Amino acid sequence: MDIVARFQDLVAQVPEFLQPFIVALAGAVPFVEGEGATVIGIIGGLNPVVAVAAAAIGNFLCVLVLVTLSSGARSAIVNRRRVAANADDSVLAWSGTRPGATPDETIAAMDEDYAASDSKSARMVKFQRALDKYGVPGVSLLGPLLLPTQFTSTMLAASGVGKSRVLFWQAIAIAAWSILFGVVVGSVVHSVG
Repeated sequence: MDIVARFQDLVAQVPEFLQPFIVALAGAVPFVEGEGATVIGIIGGLNPVVAVAAAAIGNFLCVLVLVTLSSGARSAIVNRRRVAANADDSVLAWSGTRPGATPDETIAAMDEDYAASDSKSARMVKFQRALDKYGVPGVSLLGPLLLPTQFTSTMLAASGVGKSRVLFWQAIAIAAWSILFGVVVGSVVHSVG
């Protein structure tokens, strides 16, 4: 039995006032997300508006936690590099920058060294190309076609995009996709029932 079927069974078994919480929990699961959780809720008998809201909220809360954590991790790494650059000229020599370079120049050079290295995965290279081509709005809105919002938002935050910008566009994407699925599935259920 797959996870979607388990959530559908759970929604059918719990009291009505708990069903939105189960749908929100389903929305927090990668690959189920707001879209899948919306479908689970509507098929489980929830009002489509309640299903969409619960699914989107669950998905967004998960994204909020992940973006906050990955943004904090990136900040810690960048700050550690700045401290190292200020404390040790060998970091400047390693990064290929000139002695006396500012910490920001040193970090930029380190980032360029990393970008040029072969250690980046093919998926990260594709992600960076998509980010360069479509920007944060495009990656956020089109991302769910390829990757869960949890992965996309974490990669955006880790690549240096501001936390509030990532959260803003992810909220729009989550709401849009959840509403789209809610309208389609709600219409089908309404016309069949």
